[in-house]
Formats: sequence, C-alpha cells, structure tokens
Amino acid sequence: MPGRTRLGALAGAAMLILTTTLSLGAPALAHDDAALEFVFPQDPLATHFVNSFGDPRSGGRRHHGTDLMAPKLTPIYAVADGIVTVVRNGGSAGRWIAIEHAFGWESWYMHLNNDSPGTDDGRADREWTYAEDVVVGRLVRAGDFIGYVGDSGNAEGSGAHTHFELHHDGRVVNPYPYLADAYARALEDLPLAEYLSRISEDLVGIVK
Repeated sequence: MPGRTRLGALAGAAMLILTTTLSLGAPALAHDDAALEFVFPQDPLATHFVNSFGDPRSGGRRHHGTDLMAPKLTPIYAVADGIVTVVRNGGSAGRWIAIEHAFGWESWYMHLNNDSPGTDDGRADREWTYAEDVVVGRLVRAGDFIGYVGDSGNAEGSGAHTHFELHHDGRVVNPYPYLADAYARALEDLPLAEYLSRISEDLVGIVK
C-alpha cells in the first residue's frame, strides 16, 4: 500500500487529461496504449488499498478489482471523462455505477452507500448513494462527484469501501498500478499546509 509520506515533486510532469478529443461529442480522455492516466477516485488521505487483484474469494471466485477502504460516506469521483452506463442496485455488488471512457476503457464503482447517515439500516435515500445528476447517459468529467463509499451488497460486515474495477475492451484488468499512480499524483497536488495538517490530525488520533 502506498505510504503517507509526502512524495517528491516530479519535475515537468503534466496531467494529460482532456488532451484527446473524441468524435460525436463524447468527452476527452488522456490515453496511452501502455497506460491510462486518471484521477484518484477518493480522498487519498482517507483511503487505504493494497494490490488484491486475483486474490481468492468465496465460491472459487477471484478478486477482479481493488478495494479502496475509506470511511462510509467518503465522496467518490469519476476517474476520467466518460458516459454513465450503469446506475444499479442489487446482488453482490450492491449499489453501483459504471462509466464508459474513451478507447474501450470502463470504470466500475461497487458497494456504494445504502445506509441512512449514522445507521446501518440499508434504507438510504438515493441522495446518500449517488450524486443527484448521476443517471444513465450522463456525461461526467474527471473528478466529478458521483457517489459515496458504503458497504452495500456483500460488503456488509467487511468495512466500508469501494470495489473499483477497470475494464478494457470488455476484459477486466488489474487497476492497482493505475490507482497507485493516481494516488501519488493526488498527494503531490495537495497543498503542503493541508497535507501536514491532516497528517498531524492522524498522528494525534494514533497517540490517543
């Protein structure tokens, strides 16, 4: 798991998001055949994750994503420009969203919140799961708020998190390298004062 140490600035690094224009009015997305660059989908200082892709799961399944562990109701953001293709509730995924991006990429966000604030009732109104304007067919931009971290579906009892999946041309790929890169850049973008303040709060909490 990436540490919480402030990473050194990468001289000359530049975000490539929004550099490629798609036809038919679809949104732009930075893309390289070897690597897709996107924004980190949650608050980096509130999120913990490890490379668990392919780990065994019950029933002989394999883990097809990365679990972004964070407090319930932590905001979730679109990793890149795209079109919302799924807004659904039910099954092991619980409440979830899928977004189609350029060049055959898709991102999936599962186990979104289904609890009323301060409860574990499984009866949250839509406003505590999805952003108000997140509906199928909606255009979103990288970094747009789309929903909240939760424990719906089979995540009940395992801790609030977003099960994040990345697909390319219909095939699931390990999202961890992309998330790790986005996480590092998200830390780089935090103002130093905010970073130090929040790290200090964490240390105080640990000491207590």
